Amino acid sequence: MSMEIRRIITIVEETRIEGGRPVDPPTRRAAAIAVIRNPYAGTFVEDLSALSDIGEALGDILPRRAVAALGIAGDQVESFGKAAAVGADGELEHAAAILHPTLGAPFRDVLGKGAALIPSSKKRGGLGVPLDIPLGHKDAAKVRSHFDGMEVRVPDAPRADEIVVAIAVTDSGRPHPRVGGLTKDKVIGKDGVS
Repeated sequence: MSMEIRRIITIVEETRIEGGRPVDPPTRRAAAIAVIRNPYAGTFVEDLSALSDIGEALGDILPRRAVAALGIAGDQVESFGKAAAVGADGELEHAAAILHPTLGAPFRDVLGKGAALIPSSKKRGGLGVPLDIPLGHKDAAKVRSHFDGMEVRVPDAPRADEIVVAIAVTDSGRPHPRVGGLTKDKVIGKDGVS
């Protein structure tokens, strides 16, 4: 089954002032979003492997676009996340089939690493439903300065028979982090936790 992409959108967000204080250098996040046709909309099927195959393809396409939008090399990405929203005729399991079994490996390949689990969220919604892409440090889940999120939406998606799939990457953590915990300069990056 081939993937049918209706739209791809890339967004870069740059924070220059936070809490009334300059952020220097600015923190930047990028999201790449694909709007695809859901081949299983309105039907129940046991085997969702075709959606996993789509996830694998998007796991290469979307991170490449987001990293390029930041203008950095993949190994300079500090945090990552993924999210999906199915239209009214889809199931949450359709979003899970895209996000979980195979999207992660090519995503990590684009970044050159990524020992931590990729934070994710999924939902069902109509046109313009916001996706909150959770973010965490790519190599160590305990880096609190990188617990974050990026909200994205596509005004005309998902239609009832579509899925919106989004990934996000950053070149830094939150602006002015001060809640303690493991700092990025102390990351070991072997077990995905510390």
